[in-house]
Amino acid sequence: MVNREVVGAHYGLRDWLAQRVTAIVMALYTLLFLVTLIAAPKTDFSSWRLLFAPQWMKLATLVFLVSLYLHAWIGVRNIFMDYIKSSVLRLVLYVLAIAWLVACSGWSVQILWSV
Repeated sequence: MVNREVVGAHYGLRDWLAQRVTAIVMALYTLLFLVTLIAAPKTDFSSWRLLFAPQWMKLATLVFLVSLYLHAWIGVRNIFMDYIKSSVLRLVLYVLAIAWLVACSGWSVQILWSV
């Protein structure tokens, strides 16, 4: 009998599950948004402001955006782990990706709460 020794960080199942959960959250928000958009009689600037005025819509959008950024981070991190062999380059790319996602998150919150 072969006795395999498992090595590595064991991120696989946790990452897989996190990506599935974030994908479900994004799909549910997309359905909610499409239903709301279809039910809207017109789509001008004032109706967009009214759509995002309630706190529940801002919160739902924020949950969607957090899920989107987490989903992106997991995917990008896994791509970097699989294909970037240099540890220094991988670390630099991690920092750049995190900085970009944090900046996008801050900008998203600023836009969302300025409505």
